[in-house]
Order: sequence, then structure tokens, then C-alpha cells
Amino acid sequence: MKIAILDDYQNLALQSADWSELQKQAEITVFHDTITNEDDLVARLSPFDVLCIMRERTPLPGSLLDRLSNLKLIVTTGKRNDAIDIEGATRNGITVCGTESPSTATPELTFALILGLARGIVPENASMQHGGWQIGLGQDLAGSTLGIIGLGRLGGKVAQIAKAFDMNVMAWSENLTAERCAELGVQKAGKDELLAKSDFITIHQRLSDRTVNLISQVDFEKMKPSAFLVNTSRGPIINVNDLLDATNKGLIAGAGIDVYDQEPLPADHPLRKSDRLLLTPHLGYVTRETWKIFYGQTVDAILAWMDKAPIRVIT
Repeated sequence: MKIAILDDYQNLALQSADWSELQKQAEITVFHDTITNEDDLVARLSPFDVLCIMRERTPLPGSLLDRLSNLKLIVTTGKRNDAIDIEGATRNGITVCGTESPSTATPELTFALILGLARGIVPENASMQHGGWQIGLGQDLAGSTLGIIGLGRLGGKVAQIAKAFDMNVMAWSENLTAERCAELGVQKAGKDELLAKSDFITIHQRLSDRTVNLISQVDFEKMKPSAFLVNTSRGPIINVNDLLDATNKGLIAGAGIDVYDQEPLPADHPLRKSDRLLLTPHLGYVTRETWKIFYGQTVDAILAWMDKAPIRVIT
């Protein structure tokens, strides 16, 4: 049996779990890059019986799965993966399994970005490294307003952290209920109200047809010029060109971005050239503890499937 581990940028997959039992029974190949061209993927993946994939990296559309005649099992990190055509997998008799996904790492990174922006951590560090001293004036979190777009599992944790910083918290999403806001002690707001009143805005929405370009030029024009925007959800939720225009024109003070329309972000992408952006390379769930769960449960899923008792099946 041949197993492929895809998108292991940091060469950590084999170190994050005990693969020894599988290594006795299978040949494991690790790929450290990401390719998206279908013909190139067919050439690379055709020999494999099992694919272990990182959530929403390498795309697996039905047209590709139709061409992978040896493939029998896909295990994705996380409980769902929009990059997999589940219908296409079912059509080809391919089982798809997932893993659990901890809910602490992304909210923690969200606040790392908020604090980094509020206190100018990166430029102040650069000043120190070049022999300088204070170059900016920070923004207090206490007493400021945090607007959360999406108050689900992750957004709810962000709200709890914000309260520990004595922030005023409001939230909006299309389906947000008053009951959910009351549960977390958060003010329910309309979208325009949230944009206009928030000092910091953070996005915690799934990517869907409804949320593509959820934040665009008209939305930036409603924000405070002193406001900061943070996105640790999915890149296409914010219109990138409008974000660059808004920061260049001073419509907002800046943004912390962890997710991108294309990942890895091309080296020459204009986002990399803006000094009003705090950029991280999709670190939201990239922690030691999360990797142990992702890859440990990937191994468990393969072993269970080999025993003809698949677990955490995604349908």
C-alpha cells in the first residue's frame, strides 16, 4: 500500500505522530510543496492508495478523483475540507475521513495580531534592531470596541478573550441570533453599525458564496480611519485589491492577515509590499498541539480503515 502526505511545508508530519505501525505495512511518501494543476496532480498522485491532506490546500475536485484509479482513502486534517469534492469521492468509491480540530489556536493568533497592530510590535522591534527607540504611539485594548464578524465556535472564543482585556464587544453575521449574543454577553449589531463603531474588527466566518468579498471598498469606507481589521478565516472573504487601496489611502489604520486567496502567497504579491499590513503565513492552526491531533488522528483513521472500520467519515 502506498500513502502520500501532502502539503507538509515544514517537514513536521512524520515527527508529529507515531507512524511506525503504518510504516511496517505501507510505503509513505511526503510532499512538501503544493501544486494545483490537475495534470501535474494526476502524475504525482496516481500511484497512491491513500492521501493524507492538509485542510484546504491541495484541491481534490471530482475531475481529478475520476483519474486516480488507485485511490481508496483520503484523510484530511479537520472535520471538513471544502477542497475535497465529496460527491466525486463517493462516485469513485473513495472513503473520506477527518480529524478533530482544536478551537484554541486560531483565537490566540487573532489576539496576537490584534496586539501586534495595536502596539506596533513589528516596527518597534525593527527600530530596536537598527539602534532606534520608540517610533509610534500604541492603542489600548481596554475600553476599545471589538467587532466580531461570525460568532460561532472560534468567534465565541475570541469574544471571551476580548472580555478579559476589558474590551467592548459587538458581533454580526447574517444568521446571528440574540440568544447567541446573550449567551456570550456580546452586543448584537448590524453590519454597518459594527463597521462604523469598532476599533478592531475580526472575521470568523466560513468561506461560501455568501461570504466571498464580504468586506470590500464600500465596507472600508464605513470604518474608522483608526480601525484595524484582522482576518484569520479565509482570504477571499476580503477583497484584496480593496484592502490594499483602503490601507494605502488611510481609510483604515492597517490590517493583520493570516489567510490568502492563493497559498502559499506568491513572493511578488503586492500584499507583501504594504507597510500597513501585519502578515503571517496561515499560522492560525499551526501549533505543536494541533499537529499532534491532526497527524495522530490521521494515523488512527488509516489504521481503522485498514481494519474495515473507518472512523470520522465525512459524507
